[in-house]
Amino acid sequence: MAMHPFSLAGIYAPIPTPFDANDAVAHDKLAENIAKWNKTSLAGFVVLGTNGEFPLLSDREKVEVLRTARQAIPKDKQFIAGTGCESTGHTLRFTEQAAAIGADAAMVITPSYYKSRMDAGAMRRHFLQLADRSPLPVILYNMPGNTGVDLAAETVLEMAQHPNIVGIKDSSGNIVKLGEILRAAPPHFQILAGSASFLYAALVLGAVGGVAALANIAPEACCRLYEYTLQGQHQEARQLQLKLIPPNAAVTIRFGVPGLKQAMDWLGYYGGPPRPPLVPLDEAQQAALKAILIAAGILPT
Repeated sequence: MAMHPFSLAGIYAPIPTPFDANDAVAHDKLAENIAKWNKTSLAGFVVLGTNGEFPLLSDREKVEVLRTARQAIPKDKQFIAGTGCESTGHTLRFTEQAAAIGADAAMVITPSYYKSRMDAGAMRRHFLQLADRSPLPVILYNMPGNTGVDLAAETVLEMAQHPNIVGIKDSSGNIVKLGEILRAAPPHFQILAGSASFLYAALVLGAVGGVAALANIAPEACCRLYEYTLQGQHQEARQLQLKLIPPNAAVTIRFGVPGLKQAMDWLGYYGGPPRPPLVPLDEAQQAALKAILIAAGILPT
């Protein structure tokens, strides 16, 4: 199999899926949001990732979201589709659909329902069978905080030998593991930090970029941190990284997707309601989030 000359360099926004008041996907709002992000320095978008509420969408809705995104994303920005499903066959079929729609790559989360059986052997079999047949370059997606499955460095390095597995988005925050992978991975295999909270550290080690929820509401700040690091402006990068940690935590581990969507509403994007069973922030949570965003300079006073 020929190796894909595929670059993941840069900052990506894992974009939310907007819903209207009737809980239907708001395709017009999705297109409008992407049009605004297109004017930023983002390298591209991850569609149907964790922040896209992908487990809460039907297969048909997922396909329709990808189609809307393809129409709105220009060719000079990468379009990465989240195609991970619980079974290998389902994942392959959805990846093939994403390719037909026009995605540039597939980001595939680890299967997790039978997590006690998702050992290294199961992960190798799943991802290697997928990579053998996928028409798109495959990016591993390690999100142990949500899945309860954590890909070990050794397992990642074994899978990295496959020419159609081009990288990993790692959201574990384990910098030591990232270093182990970077030290031994083949040249085509690239690492994306899975959060703005450790973006600077990952970039210093050799990650090529990041996929950060914070990039949805502070895209230029995340891109500036990336550029500072590449240009060797480490004092500026360090200061910016420390500044971004509280707002990043607020729209991820503290308030999650509902917090991110609320922040988007305040910042001129359409966030809208999260899909049940997720619930919007209450007044106290909104006040706490607003204070954090103002302190970080993301939201005007």
